[in-house]
Amino acid sequence: MGSYDTVIIGAGAAGLFCASLAGQAGLSVLVLDNGKKAGRKILMSGGGRCNFTNMYIEPSAYLSENPHFCKSALARYTQWDFIELVQKYNIAYHEKTLGQLFCDDSAQQIVDLLLTECQKGKVSVRLRSEVTQIEKTDLGFTIFVDGKAITAPSVVIASGGLSMPGLGATPFGYKVAEQFGLSVLPTRAGLVPFTLHKPQLEQFSQLSGVAVPAIVTAKNGTSFKENILFTHRGLSGPAILQISSYWQPGEYVSINLLPSVDLESLLQEKRQEHPNQLLKNTLSRLLPKRFIEIMIENKQLPDISLTQLSNERITQIATLLQEWQVQPNGTEGYRTAEVTLGGVDTRALSSKTMEATKVKGLYFIGEVVDVTGWLGGYNFQWAWSSAYACAQSLISTPKSTVVEQ
Repeated sequence: MGSYDTVIIGAGAAGLFCASLAGQAGLSVLVLDNGKKAGRKILMSGGGRCNFTNMYIEPSAYLSENPHFCKSALARYTQWDFIELVQKYNIAYHEKTLGQLFCDDSAQQIVDLLLTECQKGKVSVRLRSEVTQIEKTDLGFTIFVDGKAITAPSVVIASGGLSMPGLGATPFGYKVAEQFGLSVLPTRAGLVPFTLHKPQLEQFSQLSGVAVPAIVTAKNGTSFKENILFTHRGLSGPAILQISSYWQPGEYVSINLLPSVDLESLLQEKRQEHPNQLLKNTLSRLLPKRFIEIMIENKQLPDISLTQLSNERITQIATLLQEWQVQPNGTEGYRTAEVTLGGVDTRALSSKTMEATKVKGLYFIGEVVDVTGWLGGYNFQWAWSSAYACAQSLISTPKSTVVEQ
């Protein structure tokens, strides 16, 4: 099948972007992927409109055993750099909320951008190609694909994590890391909906499809202010997806269902103004009526008038609704997770180049690495930034003199 300056395994965001940069710098580049299409996860992202970056990228929005690792790459290729590339292709985009940038039209535009950039660099992209083995040699690596051998001085692993196995996700990248003696940190689903224990699920599944603005706080104090969404399996919505990355099994999360209301003061005022008004009618103006009814049915809220409320009871009600304690049963797992937490230990990689410090020519970029961003374009930016850091290293390394056979 031939020889190349570099072989990149994974035709996702990080792999394609890295390939395009290396190819345009004059390197012969081959991208291999086991799927039928390039950029499968890109096409699915952001409801098909690809949340390609965020205007407020900062290292504190990333989870890693080494929180400093992402700083170098994010500083060297920023959100503004990728936005400039998007603008160059005249792709119309908009800010949805909190700096999240989406294509106006389709995620296909981002895939087309990446493939066009690869074409400019004469990059070969081979789909439906299964890498069965990688061997280190004196000159670099031999990669076995469908029984045939390819050689290259460098190999870039951009194979992603375990999230969305329906799109072809596999533990391939982790196995390569372990093969070459790199540590792989335990993985788990991130940015994923919660499931609820059966009694609570039976109570709240009838609210499926109802969204409520909230502040959700994890045990470690991390909190997010966005919508939560009741589902037939439990809880989802942006605030839940965000907090899931900070949640550990067995822990409770605290949900403030009325983040912009001083509920205690409001109930005291309403008790003065409308003493005969029912509590449920007052609360139903603030929260979905069916939610209040469920809380009453389950004896968590009293079915009484405001005049019957003591100050102590008002405090209890405010605490219940503004510090609602929920203990998830678990998460929906990799099937619906947007990202994978954990992965290739950053202590085994150079933060400047993404190269394995003890295996010359072996690189890891994107989701396979133990760097996980918030919801909202942060993980795509990590893909672009880590790919750029890797590409700069590939470009500065002496090229192979062998060409494709």
